[in-house]
Amino acid sequence: MYLGIDLGTSSVKAMLIDAEQTVVGSASSKEVKTARPQAGWSEQDPADWIRATEEAIAGLRAAHPAAFAVVRGIGLSGHMHGATLLDAEDKVLRPCIMWNDTRSHREAAALDADPRFRRITGNIVFPGFTAPKLAWVKNNEPDVFAKIRWVLLPKDFLRVWLTGEHMSEMSDSAGTSWLDTGGRKWSGELLAATGLEERHMPALVEGTDVAGILRPELAARWGLDTGVVVAGGAGDNAASACGMGTVREGAAFVSLGTSGVLFAANASYLPNPESAVHAFCHALPGTWHQMGVILSATDALNWHSRVTSASAADLTEELGDMLKAPSGVTFLPYLSGERTPHNDAAIRGAFLGLGHESGRAVLTQAVLEGVSFAIRDSLEALKSAGTALTRVTAIGGGSRSRYWLKSIATALNLPVDLPADGDFGAAFGAARLGLVAATGADPVAVCSAPATAETIEPEAALTAAYEDAYQRYRRLYPAVRAAY
Repeated sequence: MYLGIDLGTSSVKAMLIDAEQTVVGSASSKEVKTARPQAGWSEQDPADWIRATEEAIAGLRAAHPAAFAVVRGIGLSGHMHGATLLDAEDKVLRPCIMWNDTRSHREAAALDADPRFRRITGNIVFPGFTAPKLAWVKNNEPDVFAKIRWVLLPKDFLRVWLTGEHMSEMSDSAGTSWLDTGGRKWSGELLAATGLEERHMPALVEGTDVAGILRPELAARWGLDTGVVVAGGAGDNAASACGMGTVREGAAFVSLGTSGVLFAANASYLPNPESAVHAFCHALPGTWHQMGVILSATDALNWHSRVTSASAADLTEELGDMLKAPSGVTFLPYLSGERTPHNDAAIRGAFLGLGHESGRAVLTQAVLEGVSFAIRDSLEALKSAGTALTRVTAIGGGSRSRYWLKSIATALNLPVDLPADGDFGAAFGAARLGLVAATGADPVAVCSAPATAETIEPEAALTAAYEDAYQRYRRLYPAVRAAY
């Protein structure tokens, strides 16, 4: 058996698969709390990640004791970019500054003005990335900065707890602004620009490599044999790509999770930072990927749900199954700023075009369309970076809404494939990487794509109306930005 552990923003999920990659079972933890002590801040206590992982493992062991007892490999996945700072005794120095924290926007702009960062990393230095967060800590918490021995990404903090090893892999590390992404190695030059050295960073391996052995005391507590290997693993989006089989040139998925991602696999390194597309290493050796990222996808619908005191499911059900033409009300989903294509931490969301007739259903429709148009922005950015897509596969919690999928297909003017029943997300991808590390199997063969259960085509009768609404959406960003 092989175990995948996915450290999500809101919970930890653990999944067991067998040697044929059949899902034996999965379990999730209770919610992991996020603190927002100031506007634009987002922090979590790394101790909560360990608690949540223990909860998920306990649930999995209780449901599948015999299968869990023969685990041979573990893969890790986790939310990216988080600054997890440890001292020389591996004690956490402060809460982790999360991926959606924008406090370091000034530091990010200063680093991005240094041409070495885009040249070496192939990416804009976004406020959510790790390097500007360390610059912020250096500027605002010098006592903490002086004690730093290790800078770890969230899943790699779990690795220390699991194995005692300070190690990371290429896909997650590419989101720090310190990686030579083409060369797949740390850049001492960029680390020095933030007052750090390579000794502060974990050793690097590929996501399919062994990156530690489960500590004997944990193995004994969980009823496992000694020698269980822990794979390098992947950042959450690359892990999802491994789960979806999005590892070959031209394959792509759209993820509707807390954030939204349009992800395309590449056989070569294709940076184009001016487009605000992320060009990162993939979890498989010798491969890369590009992705456009929006910061609020299902997060936007969940916000609307809280404001209206109606569940997200009830809100989307109210729209029915038949896609409607845009109403003229436009929603900009910039609740936490935006990455692709604007790289704007200060921008905030807005409804525009409201009238007395604009009821709850109209606002819900506008929220779904706004996220669809934000994903269309990412599609246009990918095109400018040299990647043309012919279809995408939908994953994530938002993909349960057929109305939303029809909206996305029509906004992108691309067919959207739905995978056959099954869970092919980050935990499954992590388990696949654990299998490869433990067995030496061919990673491309292991990371195959699931069968397609259904394809949702663009609504031809509404593509022109959607195009008009998208162009209106595009015009509104600079108008709203001027207000800030």
